[in-house]
Amino acid sequence: MSDLKKKLHELCVNYVRKSMDAAELGIKEAQKASNEDTKSSAGDKYETGRAMMQQETDRNLTQLNEANKLMVALNRIGTDGTSIKIETGSVITTNNGNFYLAISAGSLLVDGKTYFAVSPVSPIGSLLMGKAAGDGFDLNGKPYVIQSVN
Repeated sequence: MSDLKKKLHELCVNYVRKSMDAAELGIKEAQKASNEDTKSSAGDKYETGRAMMQQETDRNLTQLNEANKLMVALNRIGTDGTSIKIETGSVITTNNGNFYLAISAGSLLVDGKTYFAVSPVSPIGSLLMGKAAGDGFDLNGKPYVIQSVN
């Protein structure tokens, strides 16, 4: 089972790395565009362009900061061992889908099965935390029964 956890963890790490790479590229492009923008006789146009590039840089810096926080969270998750109760890093099988409790990274495909990477603070993540195989809960009127926890 830890092999599955390692695969899911690596897919989440790759998801965050892609976000980081995209944010870093956006920052570089905005800075390059800002540096190439030469001052013309229309000073307001120049200032507006620089302000827009600064806003773009700030937006990408915020995305990079959020991605860094996700990476820190992932680095704290162990990929070895199993637990009886659901905790961060658990792989959960229910009657309505499979979940990996780590970060919100959408659906992940491993060995032909789909797993939903969810954050412990997401609506479903908070309902899963602390539960064990055999427990159930409802989310949006849909009943879930936990079949296994690893």
